[in-house]
Amino acid sequence: MKHYSTLTDLHKGNGWAPPEHPLFSVIGCQSECPLGDREFTSDCYMIGFKKVKSGVILYGRTEYDHSNGSMMFVRPRQIIEMKNLEFEERGFMLLIHEDYLNGHELYKAIQKYSYFDYEVNEALHLSPREEAVIWELHDKIKSEYENNPDEYSREIILGHLASVLMYAQRYYKRQFVNRTEVSGKTATRFLEVLQDYYHKGLLQTQGLPSVNQLAESLFVSPRYLSDLLKQETGKTAMDLIHISLIGEAKNLLREGQQGVAEIAYQLGFENSSYFTRLFKKQTGMKPLEFKKLHLN
Repeated sequence: MKHYSTLTDLHKGNGWAPPEHPLFSVIGCQSECPLGDREFTSDCYMIGFKKVKSGVILYGRTEYDHSNGSMMFVRPRQIIEMKNLEFEERGFMLLIHEDYLNGHELYKAIQKYSYFDYEVNEALHLSPREEAVIWELHDKIKSEYENNPDEYSREIILGHLASVLMYAQRYYKRQFVNRTEVSGKTATRFLEVLQDYYHKGLLQTQGLPSVNQLAESLFVSPRYLSDLLKQETGKTAMDLIHISLIGEAKNLLREGQQGVAEIAYQLGFENSSYFTRLFKKQTGMKPLEFKKLHLN
């Protein structure tokens, strides 16, 4: 797999003109955008916008966002793989080498946006009004990029980039709500997968379920799953796993037939001390205290 450590090499490897700045560039894409049919990594953040041709199903789109523009976000050293893509109209890519952010507040701020860890099929689909906002910000960034740089250029570009990221966060929130209405509650499907994990006896053979395992069963990335569940329930995927496990533990403790260590093992905990800490965190009391309370 090819890795590009510099922006200049990334441009050269894709047949683009040399960048105006060694650490930041704006690429305009028409329908034949040359980034497809290859797999590579780079030391750059990449923010892309393209509109998929009508009738071509890509990015796992559902009917409600069929013809809208799609944005994708890639962090440094994340694998980029695109195949057989067909686009319509114009698009763009913003390429930001991680060194371009050094010393700026965006260096840390950009890391809080979890959508950089989403998969390509979890792209952000924009409404026409949202698309207009993103294009306006793009045009401002491009204007600064193509003008002769001065002492304000980098600050202005990063200011507009910060706005792109914040708007994307807002629009993803909207998309989560829309997808809940279209496809049903993700939390319900998540808990069904979790219960299936229990019923198959995987707690004893594989241990505690991980967010990665459950996300794979639901065909989404772990970060996307947690963010979507947070939007629906106010809880992350790990929060819901813990709540479910403690719910199972309460039932077993009420039955009174097993000791705390046995229940901990049955629920996939490597040791009873971790189980006890988690139980107390969730309920405010230790498992043995809970058991005695409900057996009396």
